[in-house]
Amino acid sequence: MRVLVQRVTSAQVRVDGEVVGAISPAGQGLVALVGVTHSDDAVTAARLAEKLWTLRILDGERSAADVGAPILVISQFTLYANTAKGRRPSWNAAAPGPDAEPLVAVFADTLAGLGAEVATGVFGAHMAVELVNDGPVTILLESER
Repeated sequence: MRVLVQRVTSAQVRVDGEVVGAISPAGQGLVALVGVTHSDDAVTAARLAEKLWTLRILDGERSAADVGAPILVISQFTLYANTAKGRRPSWNAAAPGPDAEPLVAVFADTLAGLGAEVATGVFGAHMAVELVNDGPVTILLESER
């Protein structure tokens, strides 16, 4: 599993022109773009959610858990693009939708269970994501293989 995390001051995601998920933190929040591969499972998703919740990347070396920062979770199969050959990315490493969707849900549900205010995109939809990156701070989290 790969989670590309961006520290933000605001973020929203639209589907067909309608806002389906948004965060407007009083200070800072996080956007988590979540990609799933074939070997991932619910344990992996929960572990990475817990890591994100306690990752000290907010001002003052605080975590989302420390300050109750909201998190916008968006599925992102393109995190598993393979561009090693040719000019067209291969998506072979990305898990198919029926396998990936429940794991993105586990990731978001785990964050909510830890106390996070969580907003989400719509799995498989064409989404327009707007965010104001703070810092900018962008970090890639990956599960151990």
